[in-house]
Amino acid sequence: MAFTYDITTNRGKVRLLISDTDSTDYQFEDDEIDAFLTMASGSLLLAASYALESWAATLTNDYDAEKIGDYSYTNKKAANKTALAKKYREEDATSPYLTWSEMDLSGVEDTTVSEDVE
Repeated sequence: MAFTYDITTNRGKVRLLISDTDSTDYQFEDDEIDAFLTMASGSLLLAASYALESWAATLTNDYDAEKIGDYSYTNKKAANKTALAKKYREEDATSPYLTWSEMDLSGVEDTTVSEDVE
């Protein structure tokens, strides 16, 4: 069982996005985070979404609500993780896959145009 948390790595960034940062109480092994990254073709947001959905699936058997006398308790962990996964999927879908940059024309004033005259 391996757990590492280094936010300079993609694995660490996914852990940060899903709040799986406690080395004494972690949800996913390093290999599992790496698998999410592979399935998401390296997209951090999509990998985080996969992880959150997987985590939420493990929570579906937990009680959603409990009431004992005047005391009531609502557990929305699965719903919250699913909502965050949806948010990350939407962000991933709207981010461009290719980015365009402007040409660097800073040295253009030093060049001259000459005609090819015969």
